[in-house]
Amino acid sequence: MYIIVTGAAGFIGSNIVKGLNARGEKRIIAVDNLTKADKFKNLVDCEIVDFIDKHDFIARIQAGHFDGEIDAILHQGACSDTMETDGRYMLENNYRYSQILLDWSLEQDVQFLYASSAATYGGGSIFREERECEGPLNVYGYSKFLFDQIVRQRLNSATSQVAGFRYFNVYGPGEQHKGRMASVAFHHFNQYRAEGKVRLFEGTHGYGNGEQRRDFVFVGDVVKVNLWFLDHPEQSGIFNLGSGRAQCFNDVAVATVNACRALEGKPALTLAELCAQGIVEYIAFPEALKGKYQAFTQGDLARLRTAGYDAAMATVEEGIAQYVAWLDKHV
Repeated sequence: MYIIVTGAAGFIGSNIVKGLNARGEKRIIAVDNLTKADKFKNLVDCEIVDFIDKHDFIARIQAGHFDGEIDAILHQGACSDTMETDGRYMLENNYRYSQILLDWSLEQDVQFLYASSAATYGGGSIFREERECEGPLNVYGYSKFLFDQIVRQRLNSATSQVAGFRYFNVYGPGEQHKGRMASVAFHHFNQYRAEGKVRLFEGTHGYGNGEQRRDFVFVGDVVKVNLWFLDHPEQSGIFNLGSGRAQCFNDVAVATVNACRALEGKPALTLAELCAQGIVEYIAFPEALKGKYQAFTQGDLARLRTAGYDAAMATVEEGIAQYVAWLDKHV
């Protein structure tokens, strides 16, 4: 029997493969699209039994090639570009593809864990897994929202586990191939190394410079939650997966710069000191993001905790310290 990880060469998918390997699981079938070939680097230190292109995989699933051979699917594959405007592509890639896998998993009684997104909430201020809190601002968020609605329709009759995780702002090792869609921490690390300073947006949405707030979650915690649910097949539903706290972008900048300075043998500085020295600077809010930007997110983790997951989530300061140490050795 095998475990399938879709999006396996991507950011979260590759970290899940590593997490499975760390607990001795090597019968993993990796599924992904290597059009962006550099992603293969995320799997070089992983143990898998096969790699299948995402399009070939769907054809083989539908032809019955894997019937009775799969224990679980951890479905992480998706287009996560929030600026993508091709709605047809987004829905085919994120919605229709996911629906095929869900239907197959239910028919086969296979555990199905999948990546949803906090983008389903849009510009609201309450982030609870309920229909009235949802209102995506872009077609990416809509594609995730639409699939969550299908899951809700299937849950009452499902005889096997279906669990979706609304990821908030995930950061950590393995995201370097994502380009402009990589985390703020990744961009800050590279800006500081290249220019000796980092850039944040000026104040918007009633927030001061760099004070817009997001729920930043370390990828290590995302892996732990996925593996916990894999071990608890009795738990189904849609769950927020964040740190449960909102921290401002200034916190991310300060944590990243000070982690870099620590590697250089330099003392930590406060935000005021970083601004005074020109190490943190603020730039105009982009026109392209107006009306499409979440200035505040904070996952309500009550449903996750009620399900039984009780491990602490890393703060920005804790997670970024680990991440910068990794980036220093790998980028």
